[in-house]
Amino acid sequence: MKIGFPSLTNTDIAELTEWRRNLHRHPELSGEEERTAATVVAMLREARPDRIVGKIGGHGVAAIYDSGKPGRRVLLRCELDGLPIQDLADIPYRSNVPGKGHQCGHDGHMAMVAAIARLLGRKRPEKGAAILMFQPSEEDGSGARKVVEDAAFAELKPDFAFAIHNMPGVPFGQVQIVDGPVCCASSGIMLKLVGRTAHASQPETGVSPMAAIARLMPELSAMSSPVGTSTSDPDFTLITVTHVDMGAPAFGVAPGEANLFATLRSLTDDGIAALIDKVEALARTVTQENGLKLEIGYTDVFVTCQNDPDAASIVRDALDRIGVVHGPGALPFRGSEDFGYFGRGAKMALMLLGSGETLPALHNPDFDFPDDLIPVGSQIYAAILQTVETLDWGIQYRADAAPRMSQEME
Repeated sequence: MKIGFPSLTNTDIAELTEWRRNLHRHPELSGEEERTAATVVAMLREARPDRIVGKIGGHGVAAIYDSGKPGRRVLLRCELDGLPIQDLADIPYRSNVPGKGHQCGHDGHMAMVAAIARLLGRKRPEKGAAILMFQPSEEDGSGARKVVEDAAFAELKPDFAFAIHNMPGVPFGQVQIVDGPVCCASSGIMLKLVGRTAHASQPETGVSPMAAIARLMPELSAMSSPVGTSTSDPDFTLITVTHVDMGAPAFGVAPGEANLFATLRSLTDDGIAALIDKVEALARTVTQENGLKLEIGYTDVFVTCQNDPDAASIVRDALDRIGVVHGPGALPFRGSEDFGYFGRGAKMALMLLGSGETLPALHNPDFDFPDDLIPVGSQIYAAILQTVETLDWGIQYRADAAPRMSQEME
């Protein structure tokens, strides 16, 4: 079936490739994406949306292409932020920022959505509206929540939300899509154990966290599901100790303080809550038995990412229309994605798009998003938009157009 969008030209692809590489040279971390957002806004102005809304949930940017007719409002989302990883890829457009890089492919995700902006600038949706969301702070788990809690986002009123994440190890151009859980919930826990320092020749006069740390590390790891447990198991859990430090780098002082960081994962939000309770109980027991004080903190909190069956069906239908191979693959995925927050007010679906079986893994220092994936991803997004327009899911159309927003870009 013919998709009712114009195609990208060779010039489009060449310009989008160079735009992506420019983003790759200038990565910004979560919460710092000011230059990236400005680059996105400059691109969007040339693509002539009906509105550009900035500073959503921080540095977030949304472009609205409105048909002016009743219909479903469809949000397509990509991410702005990079990672605190030194870019070691052997490419001429390697990151110019020491210690920062786009090793998750968010530069490529932005380019795929930028391609849709070009196409929508040439042909508006026939019904409803398309909302292109350039979301900040995905990597630390805070961005989607801040976006959906922003008053400006409430006015966007999406009925559906879709996102693509590239996935090395999956054959190029193939899609993994499932109903229900697609990514795990996770949380970073920070345990601070406080005792009392002592002279290294008289350790008995202090309170050392050494024994507690030595006990906590293996007992935390033992809370994980047995090796080989499927991520689709409702009881799946994984705890990874990611950092430990203790005392000062000295030989005359017995330590009086230690820090332990761990990442907790579970398939569901209820599962992660139960796991947190278990970890906190263990930490309190161990520190009390060793005469230590305990401080607990959390960071990088991600809710589970649950694909709505209707939204996932739309994706499958769109992929069939354009002949893209798809299936469940190895989903659910152990990693986490904050896109799940968009599912609290819209029917959402996240899909993984294969970026090649020989590509370095996500977050590897030599990872680089393959430019050939830009037209593939944009074709999928275009097919999704057309499918939403043509399929009748018995969902009442919203006759009210979103009101003008107070945060429009100058």
